[in-house]
Amino acid sequence: MQPVTLLIVGCGARGKGYAEFARHFPERAKVVAVADPNPVRCNALGDAHQVPAECRFTCWEDAVKAPRLADAVLICTQDAMHEAPAIAFASLGYAILLEKPMAPTAQACRNIVAAVKKAGVLFAVCHVLRYTAFTRKLKEILDSGAIGDIVSIQHLEPVGYWHQAHSFVRGNWRNEEESSPMLLAKCCHDLDWLRFVMGRPCRQVHSFGTLLHFRKELAPPGAATRCVDCPKIIEGNCPYSALKIYLRDRLDKGIDGWPVSVLADKVTPETVRKALAEGPYGRCVYACDNDVVDNQVVNLLFDNGATVSMTMSAFTQHSGRLTRIFGTRGVIDTDSNEITLMDFLTDRKTVIETAVKNDGGILTGHGGGDFGLMDAFVTSVASHDPTQIHSGIDETLESHLMVFAAEESRRTGQVVVL
Repeated sequence: MQPVTLLIVGCGARGKGYAEFARHFPERAKVVAVADPNPVRCNALGDAHQVPAECRFTCWEDAVKAPRLADAVLICTQDAMHEAPAIAFASLGYAILLEKPMAPTAQACRNIVAAVKKAGVLFAVCHVLRYTAFTRKLKEILDSGAIGDIVSIQHLEPVGYWHQAHSFVRGNWRNEEESSPMLLAKCCHDLDWLRFVMGRPCRQVHSFGTLLHFRKELAPPGAATRCVDCPKIIEGNCPYSALKIYLRDRLDKGIDGWPVSVLADKVTPETVRKALAEGPYGRCVYACDNDVVDNQVVNLLFDNGATVSMTMSAFTQHSGRLTRIFGTRGVIDTDSNEITLMDFLTDRKTVIETAVKNDGGILTGHGGGDFGLMDAFVTSVASHDPTQIHSGIDETLESHLMVFAAEESRRTGQVVVL
């Protein structure tokens, strides 16, 4: 079989990461076109995959106007830039892999779903948590009846103190107006995963969340608006210091991958220091235009009476999600790497290892979920078999509507019925 041809729209971290699949498996996939308004990123990805000059575009609109370029398009633009290209490429018959979330509003998500159904094209959203080795093993255990029926789930998304500072205080997802609410940007993964694990529809949602800490009035007295200008006695005592996160904790130790790689197209001590002096990632976390929450709880009631409590917190280590699943015959405790199963009948505990060492590449990123997703998508396109995709378009829409319901509840204080 000929390799599946791919058009990458958005050549940032996610687009570049998914394109790595074609480098590892050239017999299965080939990047033949790229689009990005940043010429450095567009050409870097184009060069890496030998994309001809005429198939490198500065915007997705130009790619749409061109004759059919590929079998599939990977849309990896910012959240608010998903709806229009998804609808346009669907109308041209492209199979679509869309970075999560689908879109920042419920109506935009519905518009995408309607366009995809009308065109009859293969479609998947990058809910990579469904495709990890850990999730596959967990679902196997649950479906076997090892803990009976699920009664309730406790789930923690430990965003991590420095990840919150990087992405959601200084970075692209800091402001709802410019991107989306925190729950949609970070935890649409989690609500989708919980819907997948539960295996049934959610009926009611209730949520609370606040921006508790990263506010201007909580800046230490005497702090500067940039970490490079902050008095040493203040900067050196701040866990969120950009100098600490990007330089002392990483670049000074030879670590130049994400998140340091976001600061400059070519990472060197000079380019990173320049970015901290001039760019958004060098700002004091108490002097940014952020408004997304730094903590949130979501309670879910499913159609059979089972319940879920999910917590998102910035004030943690950046680690695997922590989950406890309480069943009628046992309990599962997991950190997304190790599954501990306790059986009520025997009182015995069984430990199952599912850890994947993450080197940041396509094969191990997101616990192997990046590879699992691309493997399923490319297989589906090649075989015209949508069953390889773990979430159908209706279930994907449903999990997004759970997120929007939680946001409605957070703002109104009301229980929202789906």
